Formats: sequence, C-alpha cells, structure tokens
Amino acid sequence: MKNLAKNMSLVFAAGCLGGLANSIFIWLFAELGIMSAFNVRIGAPMTPPWLYPRIVWGGIWGLLFLMPLTKQNTFLRGLIFSLGPTLVQLFVIFPYRLNKGMMGIDLGIWTPLFVVFFNAIWGWTTALWLKWTGK
Repeated sequence: MKNLAKNMSLVFAAGCLGGLANSIFIWLFAELGIMSAFNVRIGAPMTPPWLYPRIVWGGIWGLLFLMPLTKQNTFLRGLIFSLGPTLVQLFVIFPYRLNKGMMGIDLGIWTPLFVVFFNAIWGWTTALWLKWTGK
C-alpha cells in the first residue's frame, strides 16, 4: 500500500510538470504568433486562473502512467498516454463544454493538430520525468 501511494504521488507530480510544460508551450506559441498564423484561436494569458487547473488536470491525467505499458520507449509511452487527454479535449470539452464544435473546429481548422502536439508535450514531459526518477 505504501508503494502504491508513493507511485501515485510520483506520477501525479510528473503529470503536473507535464501540465506546466504543456501550458508554457501553448502560451509561447500564442505569444510568438504561431497560433494566429494558422488561424487557431486557443491560448490564454499566463495567469494563475488559467494555469492552475491545467497543472492539476495534468497531474490527474498523470495517473495513467500507473498502467504497465512499455517503459523502454519513453517517447512512445508519452505519446500513447497523451491520447487520453487529447480525445477528451477534442470530443468532450470542445464540443460539449465550450460549444466550439467537434474537435474544436470553430477555433480553427488546425486546432486538432495543435491539441495533439501540445498534449504530446505533456505526455513526453511526464514520461521523461518518470524515466529520470526511475519510475
């Protein structure tokens, strides 16, 4: 039981770090005009109300890393686990919570591609941190 709590806290913390990395990249891409160049309207100012839930949800999604999936390929592991939050964002959050169309198409035709990329950053950051900590 003690080992499970330790592992849960480790993957949660790694997911929080992934959430921070994801948020920094979204903010940076918006600030650099990359999103507007593709006519994608996602991103927000780097404020605590925007950042806090993203970090916490990153930690919650980090619990996926408790599942026994290949640890030999960190890149693949991060990418596979990033599909969970990606699918929820594209097929639940955008269409039903934010009313932005299926896959967020109302935010720009390239929105799904950016969501896949930014969530992959979350997954890769989380997987790398876990690899570096020996998990």
